[in-house]
Amino acid sequence: MILLDTSVLSTALRRRAKGSGELQVAERLLALLGSGQRVSVPGIVVQELLSGIRESSQFESVKHLLLRGYPILTAAVGDHVLAADIVNRCRRRGVAVSSIDALIAALAINSKARLFTTDADFERIAGLVPLRLFQS
Repeated sequence: MILLDTSVLSTALRRRAKGSGELQVAERLLALLGSGQRVSVPGIVVQELLSGIRESSQFESVKHLLLRGYPILTAAVGDHVLAADIVNRCRRRGVAVSSIDALIAALAINSKARLFTTDADFERIAGLVPLRLFQS
């Protein structure tokens, strides 16, 4: 299974004007979706993606695409415990990690999924815990 991070979905669904790097991410996502691999979205990513959308029509459009287009993976207690452990492990090694990023990493680890992200913070996390990143 591949989990989609906020950075990927934001590029594909929220940004109207895309540069060449953003177009590459959108193309990678389309290729992934057409590959037949299982793709899912962490519930916390839904919240992150929808937060801050100013126009209600865009909010509704993105919400509809997310909730109808992707299975949503919600966190269980074990995911929250692992997320706290990730924050603590990273902190001990001098790497600052947000609680949200730690939860996304924990969901990927516990579900044995790879994380599709463009956020370099996850590369640092993956260097310290068994987080697998999606490479297309």
